[in-house]
Amino acid sequence: MKSMWRMLPVSALVLIILSLASTPAHGQQLASVSAESCDYGGELFAIEALDELTVKFTLCFPDPAFPQKAAFAAFSIHPSEYLQATGGTGDLLTKPIGTGPYRIERWDFGNELVLSRFDDYWGEPAREQTLIFRWNTEATSRLLELQAGTVDGIDNVGAGDFEIIENDPNLQLFERPGTNVFYLGINNTVPPFDNVLVRQAIAHAIDRERLVENFYPRGSIVARQFLPPVIFGYTRDVEPYHYNLEQARELLEQSGVELPIRTTLSYRDVVRTYLPQPSVIAQDIQAQLAEIGIETEIVVMESGAFLDAAAAGQLSLHLLGWSADFPDATNFLDFHFGAGAQPQFGEKFDAITEPLARAGRIAEPQERLEIYSEANTAIRDLVPMVPIAHGGSATAFHVDIAGGHASPLAAEYFAVMNDMDDDTLVWMQNAEPISLYCNDESDGETLRACEQINESLLAYEIGGTDVVPSLARSFEVNDDATEYIFHLRDGVRFHNGSAFDANDVVVSWQTLWDASSPLHVGRDGDFSYFSGFFLAFLNDDGGA
Repeated sequence: MKSMWRMLPVSALVLIILSLASTPAHGQQLASVSAESCDYGGELFAIEALDELTVKFTLCFPDPAFPQKAAFAAFSIHPSEYLQATGGTGDLLTKPIGTGPYRIERWDFGNELVLSRFDDYWGEPAREQTLIFRWNTEATSRLLELQAGTVDGIDNVGAGDFEIIENDPNLQLFERPGTNVFYLGINNTVPPFDNVLVRQAIAHAIDRERLVENFYPRGSIVARQFLPPVIFGYTRDVEPYHYNLEQARELLEQSGVELPIRTTLSYRDVVRTYLPQPSVIAQDIQAQLAEIGIETEIVVMESGAFLDAAAAGQLSLHLLGWSADFPDATNFLDFHFGAGAQPQFGEKFDAITEPLARAGRIAEPQERLEIYSEANTAIRDLVPMVPIAHGGSATAFHVDIAGGHASPLAAEYFAVMNDMDDDTLVWMQNAEPISLYCNDESDGETLRACEQINESLLAYEIGGTDVVPSLARSFEVNDDATEYIFHLRDGVRFHNGSAFDANDVVVSWQTLWDASSPLHVGRDGDFSYFSGFFLAFLNDDGGA
């Protein structure tokens, strides 16, 4: 079969029948890794370099969304030699070597990240010689910098600044849809939140309409469930818990829990598309919970420490959110509530994990939706968290910046942007990247920086959500979506001049998958996207 390419929205996946055999190049040492069996509980069974430019993934069960996952920054490719030289950590976190349109020049920690154009890039070279990332937590300050011309573009325009930018002939505004969710996380291993009646009471106590109306920009909507309505898997038939203080108090009385309940409410003071005013919203939620006898001490944490603690299940009540990496329920629901999810909300529930596992292995959209209705109902009833809002947001650029845009996935691609006045593009976002090894990160603004440097097998179209070729020029999949063969681009170079090949793909993925690998280190070793999407690590605690 000839190499083929198809645009692949998850809900209408085109399966290409596999009838291809590849012969490894004579004398070439090809990398491979496999499980002894699928009994270890994960999705992957084997990853093999068939030849220098061909990689085969064999799965334990069908996964129609595998291309969408393989396009994500958490599965970007690194030089195998560099992974080994760094031991999977150290310089890998701050000085990554990629194949992307920009390479790292320097990182002035706390101040700015400077990238320079990679002139040997395999694709269309970046329009600007230099790309600078800066950050400021205040929306007003970001806008003032844009108006003053000290930056060329900003993220997360303030709720009251949309019209200011639209009315300024020197600026341009690009709005994003609300492909995100803000939620109040509840850890069910922390008493009395192990009592489902207490969790249901909290769901009734939050006035989501008030929060959205007072603190969110236009384009934002109240969350009826964890999934935004624009994401496949949202099921309109599942009604949310409505704001009802009387019902909340009755549930607390039925629970038998003594009032007041005293606990902590943790968050990071970092603006996100789903959380435009963190401190104000936290204080409002604190006041709302007090209305039913839940007294909270607000705890503000450093961003990286907060994410690590949430993922490890170390927080009680906490404010967090999620922005789409790809437009499918598996990205939202499996990552947070599936069998491979981190213990952010405490113990998992079979009533949630079982339907999610079934739905993720089916390609037919209507059949999947029926199962997601079951899962969304269980998530509502068991209340691992309270969904609050889907935040509208926007980027803004100076009018002289050509190619400016807003990605619905918050994955803006700066290589297509051009500053008419000079050869430097300055971008200001809300926070500094946590590290630049995004295979072990989950923070959105960290991922955006990584996406300019490292690339994955596939990618998302600029400003959109369709999957397009990247380091793989094409791929093929068998009729039951358990075998994927990727055909890699020839002639691709890493920033250090080394050639990209199939072994780099195998080692990059093995580093994530195999918990016994000496390279399975990263920044904190969570690799939460991998476990969230692929359920389990190989050789984890004596696994297969």
